[in-house]
Amino acid sequence: MRSFALILVFGLSACTQFPELDGAVTAHGSDANYPDLVPIEPILAQAASGPSTDRTTDQLSSRVAALKARASRLRGRVVDTSSRDRMRTGVPRG
Repeated sequence: MRSFALILVFGLSACTQFPELDGAVTAHGSDANYPDLVPIEPILAQAASGPSTDRTTDQLSSRVAALKARASRLRGRVVDTSSRDRMRTGVPRG
């Protein structure tokens, strides 16, 4: 039974239409050079000597504190009471 299911799956997948890939690559892309292959050791060394986790944590902590303070300021009333009273009275018609 298992082999029948595998044959059925592979058989049905063979019936699918292969997508048109020739038109997917632009002329600029087909004329482009392959990227240079470079050794991975210098890349890993640069990543290992990246920014200190402590410094990054301090930066993120200060940013979090600044964003929380900003959110706290934004939670207040947008329009003060005297301005709200003036808006309720409307614009005098002249």
